[in-house]
Amino acid sequence: QVQLVESGGGLAQPGGSLRLSCKASRFSIGLPGRLMSWYRQAPGKERELVARINSTTGNTDYADSVRGRFTISRDVPKNTVYLQMISLKPEDTAVYYCNAKGMNDYWGQGTQVTVSS
Repeated sequence: QVQLVESGGGLAQPGGSLRLSCKASRFSIGLPGRLMSWYRQAPGKERELVARINSTTGNTDYADSVRGRFTISRDVPKNTVYLQMISLKPEDTAVYYCNAKGMNDYWGQGTQVTVSS
């Protein structure tokens, strides 16, 4: 079955940076029509879209709250999507989830990001 495995979460200080990775198995991110996204969910809040990338065209889209600080990218040969996060803020604290859309919708298990001094 399709697997999305996130890694790279952890504790960062405000102003710091982290890079999340999402390795896909049995789902080729480079095929036409594939959309890879990062979502996050903070305690007591709904899951929200952070960033997404069209794996074929490379076109990207970001939530207003992260634009200019986060960068989504993909490595098609490695079948991996990344989320580079800089200038982290305490409000970025959440569980971050990788999402893959093709014919179906797939989710990773999530990775915790905590921004605190």
